Amino acid sequence: MARHRFHCTNGLECVFDRRGREVAPGEPILRQARHVAERLMRRPGAEDWSAWSVTVHDLDGRQVLVLPFRAARTPAVHGVRLPRPRTTRPRTAPSWW
Repeated sequence: MARHRFHCTNGLECVFDRRGREVAPGEPILRQARHVAERLMRRPGAEDWSAWSVTVHDLDGRQVLVLPFRAARTPAVHGVRLPRPRTTRPRTAPSWW
């Protein structure tokens, strides 16, 4: 197992992961990063998370992944069902034109 640190920042504020998390071989780091973002977004308060990202580093300090919080959001986390995208037909000129 490899240990990675999952830090969160918006460029001004930071939430540091001092201990890190074990990531099993074959387990996607992306899944862990999403979990970290979702946990932080569940905290009480009316925070605007649009500028926040999770930055994942190995224990040597190398950056492995950057995940914006907006990419980590899932409808199940927030209890909101996203509308299906609308498909529109291209408008054509009337036949009499």
